[in-house]
Amino acid sequence: MPTALLIIDIQHALCHGPDAVENSAAVIDRVNQLADQARAAGAPVIFVQHEDEDALQRGSEGWQLMPGLHQQPEDLHLPKRGSDAFHHTELQAMLKMRHISALVICGMQTEYCVESTVRRALALGYPVTLAADAHTTAPNGVLTVAQVIAHHHATLAGLGSYGVRASIRPVADIRF
Repeated sequence: MPTALLIIDIQHALCHGPDAVENSAAVIDRVNQLADQARAAGAPVIFVQHEDEDALQRGSEGWQLMPGLHQQPEDLHLPKRGSDAFHHTELQAMLKMRHISALVICGMQTEYCVESTVRRALALGYPVTLAADAHTTAPNGVLTVAQVIAHHHATLAGLGSYGVRASIRPVADIRF
């Protein structure tokens, strides 16, 4: 099954400052492992970058992908303005043009852009592997980051109404 890797919003503004995500360095290391493996298998690597009028304004320091991410000239880049990477973007067309029928998803932030993109991918018929140890979020004052992640793992793995499912696997168990 042709698979693509979606790397969601690993941007400077989400990794630095008072609202920074937890464990960004460890997540980036695992994302790099996935990207290297995807490229070796000939799978497309797609970097998704959120844009807004504040900290993630296109071209600003906050909008930039984090240094340390392994990027290659053949990688694809996709801007987005909403939480769902499919919403008003060219993602679906990019996937169809490459005959992609499954996705591996990782990135930031678990309960926003990662979760929204996983749900939309499932609704569009793409089986999803969510890299369990390659996504993160920021503390929210209600739940710990670990609780947010655990909740979303349970919820997304439990969705069955789309005909395809999300599997939650650690990076070490993911193959392209």
